[in-house]
This record gives sequence, C-alpha cells and structure tokens, in this order.
Amino acid sequence: MKKRISILGSTGSIGRQALEVIDKLQDRFEIIALTAGGNTDLLNEQIKKYHPKYAYAEDSQSITGAKVLSLEEICSIKENDIILVAVSGKIGLRPTITAIKNGINIALANKETLVMAGDIVMPLAKEYGVKIIPVDSEHCAIHQCIKDISQVENLIITASGGPFLRKSVIDMKNATVEQALAHPRWNMGKKITVDSATLMNKGLEVIEAHHLFSMDYDKIKVVVHPQSIVHSAIEYVDGSVIAQLGLPSMHIPIQYAITYPERFEGIKSHSFSFAEIARLDFEEPNRDKFKALDLAYQAGISGGSATVCLNAANEEAVFEFLAGEIKLFEIVEAVEYQMSKHNNIKNPSMDEIFEIDKEIRIKTREWLNSAKV
Repeated sequence: MKKRISILGSTGSIGRQALEVIDKLQDRFEIIALTAGGNTDLLNEQIKKYHPKYAYAEDSQSITGAKVLSLEEICSIKENDIILVAVSGKIGLRPTITAIKNGINIALANKETLVMAGDIVMPLAKEYGVKIIPVDSEHCAIHQCIKDISQVENLIITASGGPFLRKSVIDMKNATVEQALAHPRWNMGKKITVDSATLMNKGLEVIEAHHLFSMDYDKIKVVVHPQSIVHSAIEYVDGSVIAQLGLPSMHIPIQYAITYPERFEGIKSHSFSFAEIARLDFEEPNRDKFKALDLAYQAGISGGSATVCLNAANEEAVFEFLAGEIKLFEIVEAVEYQMSKHNNIKNPSMDEIFEIDKEIRIKTREWLNSAKV
C-alpha cells in the first residue's frame, strides 16, 4: 500500500526536496495535500504534477486543480498516514497539534513547534500514540542512533560552524546579508541560514533535542564539525559513542522521516567513502563569538515562555537583517535584551504562547527601530 502524505510548505526548500524524494519513490506515496505561503505559481505547478486532492495558500483564490482547505482542515484528514510539517515559523504549531489530535504521525521540519511549545506537543503526542520523526539532520541522526534512551548518557549535536567559523568578530559585525547566506555546506532557506551564521540554529536544535528525547540540557553537547559528515552522535552510559554519518544532503533525513521505519534506495550521488572524506575535524564552539548558543541554553533551562521570547525576538531580528535594516550582531543583541526584560511564565497555555509571541515581536521591532535613531 502507498503511504498517504500531506506536505505543509511544499514550495519551500524542505518541501521541494521532499517532492524530489517522492519522485524517486513515487510508487510508495500518494500525496493528499500540498500547501504554500505566497508562492502560488509553484504550488499550482506542483498540483498539476502530483494531483493532490487538497491545497492551501495565502492567496487561496489563485489555486487551481485542487480543493482549498485550511492547514488545520488538511491536518484533520484521517486518510493521511503522515504529515510533513515543513512550513517556517509559528504557523506550523496549530496544524501540528491538530494532526496529533487526529492520530496522524508527523515528520517535523518546523523548529518553532517544539521551541515554542514542546512541553505541550510532546505529552500530547504520547497521549495520542503519535510518532514525531525529526527531519533536521542532527535530530534525525540521533533518532537513528538511539535504541534505548534510558541507556544514553549524552547527546552530541554537531555544527558546521557556518560561514563565519574562521572569521573574526569584526568580520561578523560587518557581515553583509550575502556573506551570511553563503553557508559552506548546506543549501537551506534564508532564515535558517542566517541562524546558522549566528549559531542560533544550533541553540534552537538543543531545545528541540531536549523535548524530542527527554534529555536534560546538561546532557546535550554541541561540537563544531566543519565537514558536516558526522550529523550527530550519542554517548551511552558505558562510554560507547554511536554516530550517524553521511554526505551533507537533506534528501537523506527527509526520506528517513517520511518512510520510517522502512528504508529504501533513494537519492544519492554515490556511495559514502571514508577514503574520499579523508579527515574529520572537531572543536568546541567559540561561545564568545557565538553568544546565541548560550542564550538558547539559558532560555531552555529557564523553560516556560522563555523559549517563546527567544524564538520570537530572534525571528523578527533576522527578518530585519535580511531586509538590510540592521547588522548581523544586532540580532543577538536584540534577543539578549528581550530575554533580560521578559517576565517568564512557567506553564503557558497555547493562547498565552501566541500572545507572548506577538508581544515580543512588537517589542523587538520597536527596540531595533529605536536603536537606529
């Protein structure tokens, strides 16, 4: 039987690569729904090619060839076997919860879902017996390594170091948008690429790992690995370390997540060769240069709405940077300032999470605008 799948965010980087995976495994999948934000032209091309029953876009009137439903309505369709949540931002949270309540497994490529509301999402998934399979290469690697989480001592999350690994603090302060988007290893969306440049992306992944694998923050380590061959590792209580390796390609973790627990031959340029790789380097992250990492740990350990504040302030500041309105270093300054002023709520409800998110975004924009004067 074909696995029935809906892709939220099919026109984005992860969504497009997921469709490439499905092209390779087309006899194993039936696409139920595709959704987009503003790229309706590409969505209509995808609808014409893949013939989903349902679709969604911000401009729903421009959709042709499929019945228009909201994201939450799509996530209520019980014929879905799995939903790939590949939208960016807080928009992914409510549809994910809707899918969980309908007993639909999730391939999760949306960081905000767990960063903002991991304490709500993960218990809910357990209650409804829903699997949440991570798409991020790091969490996907850990997922593949773990047999018994109770025997794991530490999670080891690798980071490429981004485009400024060998650059000075001055270079980072004067970095252009183009330089920040020039990731040495991965082809990703603009927002996540800027997060990789500041190492905030790794901090968000630490928070995600805490929720996905129920690990304390002091047992989640980050190590810089410029080659991006070791995607992450785990250390067992007996000292054994198990790592997942592979060439830098998002096709592999995407395929793992949407075909789990099975494996099939998929998209790969050639077989992995240790001899060709030749060397693997590792080093501690420079926390003085990449302060975002410690801010994320701080927010995660504080818990409650602190991670909502971290995420909202960072996202708004990144948007300002991409628009050319602020410098790269001001992203972290904005996050640090908002966190210092935030009144943490320990167990926020969903409504409170969205209200805090909205409030922090407004405050961040106001603070950044005042800093320009």
